[in-house]
Amino acid sequence: MEVVRAIRDCDDRRLKTKYNNAVYVIQRALALYAIEEVAFSFNGGKDSTVLFHLLRAGYFLHKKDEKSHDGDLADQRLTFPIRTIYFESPCAFPEINSFTYDTANHYNMQLDIIRQDFKSGLEGLLKNNPIRAIFLGVRIGDPTAVGQEQFSPSSPGWPPFMRVNPILDWSYRDVWAFLLKCKVPYCCLYDKGYTSIGSIYDTVPNALLCISNPSCKDEYRPAYLLSDGRLERAGRVKKPARQVCKNISPGNGIHGVESQQNCVPTASLIGVGDEILFGTVEDFLGRALCKKLHSIGWSVTQFDVVRSDIDAVAEGVELQKSKSDMVFLYGGVGPLHSDVTLAGVAKALGVHLAPDEEFEEYLRHTVGHHCTGDRNEMAQLPEGITELLHHENLSVPLMKCQNVIIFTATNLSELDQEWNCLLELARSTELLKLAEPFISKYFTTTLAEIEAAEPLSALRIDFPDLYIGCYRRSRGGPLVITFTGKDQARIQSAAEALKKKFEPEVVSEIN
Repeated sequence: MEVVRAIRDCDDRRLKTKYNNAVYVIQRALALYAIEEVAFSFNGGKDSTVLFHLLRAGYFLHKKDEKSHDGDLADQRLTFPIRTIYFESPCAFPEINSFTYDTANHYNMQLDIIRQDFKSGLEGLLKNNPIRAIFLGVRIGDPTAVGQEQFSPSSPGWPPFMRVNPILDWSYRDVWAFLLKCKVPYCCLYDKGYTSIGSIYDTVPNALLCISNPSCKDEYRPAYLLSDGRLERAGRVKKPARQVCKNISPGNGIHGVESQQNCVPTASLIGVGDEILFGTVEDFLGRALCKKLHSIGWSVTQFDVVRSDIDAVAEGVELQKSKSDMVFLYGGVGPLHSDVTLAGVAKALGVHLAPDEEFEEYLRHTVGHHCTGDRNEMAQLPEGITELLHHENLSVPLMKCQNVIIFTATNLSELDQEWNCLLELARSTELLKLAEPFISKYFTTTLAEIEAAEPLSALRIDFPDLYIGCYRRSRGGPLVITFTGKDQARIQSAAEALKKKFEPEVVSEIN
């Protein structure tokens, strides 16, 4: 059998390990369920194609064990007996449909074509057939992989069956290593720059594979030449980000403030560290992050420091992730017992921590051979929802889990570097909305607070779109008045109005 022989003769130890583990899962499933009780969901994509050939190999080895064959593996032309289901969609690429039907004909697949949505189609399939388990080409990192294991019962509300995921721990690199080593056919779209294929409405070639040619339209290198597998979904068209109103800021005036706040991207900050709460170290990072977010037009609505405790982190993230557009965490990332940030994020988002092999590769370059083995805690990331934000200037990427971004910086210099890389990524993607920056004017007055209170309250009514703040640097020092917003003209108008409400000698502008 050509796939079995190709893997047996290859010198890629990692691929052999992945293959052996996947085939073990397949053989285990075939031992647990009768052949008529299993099915294979095929969609024509690269992951599904890999799984199909693993199933061929697994079934061949399963039958070989049953018959106790000896000697070399023979090239038996076994009919593929596992019921294969294909959900045909009018949104699918024609090339995907053609590849699916050609594969079915070439390998004698029992192909059931379903023209319904996935859930409805499964309900009908399981009602009319004794299927108890379905092989799926799901990998960690896929949107549907959250919380799944190699054997996972279907979710509540779905028809009951066992999801079998033999390639759950395979990376993008593993997929292409298998396809190329075994020399099996795959959909032609992957040779045209497509790296992850969805529908015709949300999929384009991956721009990272583009070859610009002035004399003709853009050309693309094949998918297997993508150097960073974490960016395989870069060709998926994302939904437009929420529109942010320009020149409107979260003012503290009393008219229309709630609607104005909905037009400004909002952020929550969570610092993790007992040392901050004990007063052992001073928290410079939180203050710096507030300023940096302010400079790109984001409003920081909450800033918390929590204990180095998984439940404390989880509670903070769970509370803020629904209130803010983005939650930023810093502190508590590493191999120590007190480094609980990632575990807290995972708990808040309802997933487990799981090993991430590609992240571990980064760590090997940073800390060397110490970053190996099953118990490498630093390589455990929230399962299925972690997006690694790679930049050439970062030895270890930033991490994004849904609307939570995790910094690894431990000082201001590292934070500056991570922030600058984050902004570069934001300019080329929809990672962060870069809004109009906030601008401010500062004044001081020698008036007592009780004398300044009424005029400032009147200004809040006249300028509800501006934030008007007051504070003292010392109890006996002057009162500092701030105007903050996104419209320079409005801030200037507020400044002029302030000067008219006070005598010239009691108010002055600070540069």
